[in-house]
Amino acid sequence: MIYSTGALPEGVGVDDFNNDTQLDIVVANYGDNSVSILLGYGNGSFANQMKYSAGSGPSAVAIDDFNNDNKLDIVVTNWKANTMSILLGYGNGVFEKPMIYSTGSSPSSVAVGDFNMDTQLDIVVANLNEKSVSVYLGYPKEGFLNQMRLISSNGSRPKSFAIGDFNKDGQMDIAVANSGTNNIGIFLRYDNGSFANQITYSTDSSPWSIAIGDFNNDVILDIVVANRDSDNVGVFLGYSNGSFSGQKMFTTGFNSQPNMIAVGDFNNDTLLDIIVANYGTNNIGVLLGYGNGSFANVKLFRSSYGSHPFSISVGDLDSDGKLDFVVANEGAENLNTFLQTC
Repeated sequence: MIYSTGALPEGVGVDDFNNDTQLDIVVANYGDNSVSILLGYGNGSFANQMKYSAGSGPSAVAIDDFNNDNKLDIVVTNWKANTMSILLGYGNGVFEKPMIYSTGSSPSSVAVGDFNMDTQLDIVVANLNEKSVSVYLGYPKEGFLNQMRLISSNGSRPKSFAIGDFNKDGQMDIAVANSGTNNIGIFLRYDNGSFANQITYSTDSSPWSIAIGDFNNDVILDIVVANRDSDNVGVFLGYSNGSFSGQKMFTTGFNSQPNMIAVGDFNNDTLLDIIVANYGTNNIGVLLGYGNGSFANVKLFRSSYGSHPFSISVGDLDSDGKLDFVVANEGAENLNTFLQTC
């Protein structure tokens, strides 16, 4: 099904914003500086959007409870303004006006986690034009303070990142897709709260999006990256010490330009699969996993001509116990939901 958004939707996420146990959708609309909320009915359909002002050029979103009131909030990066906006939720699908925090230059990706083990959520932002990743530590009264900046390298243009414990030491580490230098960078966190210098692994051309999961069932996190200008995804299998294998590549289709990647079990075999939004060919690609670090040939799901799928989010949209996905189409300025039927 197709739903209207604001202008040039770029970021999308799903969660339950009104505490009815049904998944809802949030969209960052780059073209009209807004965030859209579409409340879900639990059957795979959604209400018309409610729009909220954000900063200039909202591009990526993350969801969590930032003020510990058991109500979900939203953080969105504002590409043009070099800021991020936090919209606190009331728990009924309605949100407060945004609180604005400065970021580095051209914030392109955002994620949430507890990096200093104080039970307060922290925020991480990738700054595309500043060769850096910023960590903002959360405090109960002060809000978020820019505590540290991790330098990726000259010309790296970090486009996306993922967080997880790569060396099994109980600390949250960071993996960055460096679109300008064609590599991924791993920042391992020490017990004292600092990070080791970046360790890089080569990718194909223009790694644009990154995700993590255990693709070979060894209980160690692996990495997958979408190489936008090479029309493929690269899988890096993890070792328990925080290092990774070289990439194994899987095609996403000629001229597909995979723009965003996510993981989940889409065929209910308990093995992780990969899903990509193919900006260039106006379709969605699913690569089913074999559980040994390799994947089947890509299976394509068509979107409309000129839709240019930009981002994707995964969840059970119709409450049937099977994973579905929603796609933000930048070209068509709408959302497309895909419900699993078998």
